[in-house]
Amino acid sequence: MKAKDRRQLIVEMISREGRASVDELAARHSVSAETIRRDLAALDDAGAIKKIHGGATRPGIRREGSFSERLAENAAAKKLIADKLFDLVADGATVMIDTGSTTLACAVVMAVTKSLTVITNSVRVASVFSEAGRHDVLLLGGQFAADNAETLGEMTIRQLQELHADYALLSPAAIDGDTGMTDASFGEASVARVMTEQADQLIVVADQSKFQKRAAFLVSRLETIDVLVCDVPPVGPLLQRLQSCNVSII
Repeated sequence: MKAKDRRQLIVEMISREGRASVDELAARHSVSAETIRRDLAALDDAGAIKKIHGGATRPGIRREGSFSERLAENAAAKKLIADKLFDLVADGATVMIDTGSTTLACAVVMAVTKSLTVITNSVRVASVFSEAGRHDVLLLGGQFAADNAETLGEMTIRQLQELHADYALLSPAAIDGDTGMTDASFGEASVARVMTEQADQLIVVADQSKFQKRAAFLVSRLETIDVLVCDVPPVGPLLQRLQSCNVSII
């Protein structure tokens, strides 16, 4: 068995069972303990599992870096996701868009030729659509968070509750089969949750680095997702759970 395939099976087992020992994995895959340790080190570096003494567990709670750091991460994957998304959002639609480096990449692509009504708490997203000159843009008010250039809090949520959209376009910090969509910020998770409730269709954009991870604050369960747009399709337990929830994966 190739190392890539073995490591995928290791991730699936740990995701399913919570933890596994080096000895257990070595016996199951008929390889040496040293080979398994190398596998676990590589998977830990990738964020797929958490390496501990004598084995591994599911990855811990995901935290996010600054917006500028996230903007530089997986840029090619985000552009691919944005290109895939383009045809999913109908011209003339009303779209709620949350704050995120992936949703910003999507905004850049959609702003060029679409004509949309955009509701967002992201100053950057609002600027991209406003500068294109063909969109109606509503920037939600609220408490301003400078790093992510976004508005948050009760004022933001109250405005959202008075609005309705064809689509909610969200980019969570993490997605896993057990918990669902989660975010590293309580304020961002709260805004995203209301966007989900106020839209007819939920489109989630996420690259593979967010799969089988958990952040601290729940946005929604997987059952609420209509479409997941990603660079590489998920595998293992997450894929099975998404399929059972009838989520379209693009």
